[in-house]
Amino acid sequence: MQRLALFDLDNTLIDRDAAFAAWLDEFVTEHRLDGAARTWLVHADSLNTGPMDGFFRRARLEFGLAPSAEDLWSRFRQRMPELARCRPPDLAALGELRAAGWKTAIVTNGMTDNQRGKIHRTGLAALVDTWCISDEVGIRKPDPAIFRLAAQRCGTTLDRGGWTIGDSSTHDIAGGRGAGLGTIWIRRDRTWPDDRPAPDHEVDDVAEAVRILLGRSGA
Repeated sequence: MQRLALFDLDNTLIDRDAAFAAWLDEFVTEHRLDGAARTWLVHADSLNTGPMDGFFRRARLEFGLAPSAEDLWSRFRQRMPELARCRPPDLAALGELRAAGWKTAIVTNGMTDNQRGKIHRTGLAALVDTWCISDEVGIRKPDPAIFRLAAQRCGTTLDRGGWTIGDSSTHDIAGGRGAGLGTIWIRRDRTWPDDRPAPDHEVDDVAEAVRILLGRSGA
């Protein structure tokens, strides 16, 4: 199997949950919302499976917010990259992977400005070869085509395999498997659902995933 690793972004390379919680604290304070509203917003975010425009339309109606949904969403996309953080051991591991001759890419669903902002502000841009953002390329995970495009941008194809690493059982693991990739699931204190084919490996963080890849590559 070739040395190709395709990484998810949110809750894989960056702690999206922590960034969202920090943003939410600011949002609740700015709009003078209470604890019940915060709970509602957390639940609404957990149910959201696509772009966040629907989330902000629902929130605006639920709480009678004055700004338009588009304005709220735009401000969210500006602020989230400023709050995004990566674990230093994960950043170091990405550097080790590339030093060992691996091609690496980020494959993420999301809006271009938001995801590009996270990639650049966290320093990830200097540690991967390329990235594919669903809004930018017009393909969303779990469609295998987005993994194939990431491989092409790395100067290769998926004919010789590779790996995908991510936290979503559907978008990353099932999607990666559909593209012919080996799969590593970021657990995040969860148990793999029994009704789905298991990933090749389960790990707690990106650094642990990289240790598996380097061991398999013989590096």
